[in-house]
Amino acid sequence: MPDAADLIHAAVARFAACRTRGQLGEAIAEELKRYSLFDLQAIGGGMKREVDPLPEPYRSRVRPYFEAQLFGAYHRAMKAYRSGEFERMNEAVPDRERFEKFVALVPDGCLKKDPETDFGLGGPRHTFFYYLVTGYAIFVEGGPGHPVGTPFPGGFVVERRGEKFLCPIRDKEEDVPFSICNVCPAEQMEGV
Repeated sequence: MPDAADLIHAAVARFAACRTRGQLGEAIAEELKRYSLFDLQAIGGGMKREVDPLPEPYRSRVRPYFEAQLFGAYHRAMKAYRSGEFERMNEAVPDRERFEKFVALVPDGCLKKDPETDFGLGGPRHTFFYYLVTGYAIFVEGGPGHPVGTPFPGGFVVERRGEKFLCPIRDKEEDVPFSICNVCPAEQMEGV
């Protein structure tokens, strides 16, 4: 079996060639199919280890949003894949420049041995899962990286106002090179 680096590089090359939301959705779902139930449990355990040390009541408020970010997007992608929904998605991948930045950041975000690239999910393949589901939410579904309603310290949440998404930490993450925030369509919330 190819190692994680080979799998990630091959998948990213396939993503880069996608022109429509449907092509990208199918390519992401085909990568998501590779994750076993054991993998999903390990990813969930990694997320739990990351969330458990957070102080209450923030921990209880944020946990369902992190679960939705990872596993909600996973289930939506797999449902769309199995139902043939991607065949009807002929619209172009939104914001090609932002998409190309996403494709470029994924390999190093998964493979560099750096605390900034470790989401606590347990290695490159599990970190790749994070990028897969978040890329799906952003570039196939057209949403933000963190689900609407995700709370952040200070009492602010990701919001949707009309067709815009607003995030309280959008601009604060620009210094983190592998942050998904750098390719998220959400705008910085004013006054935060």
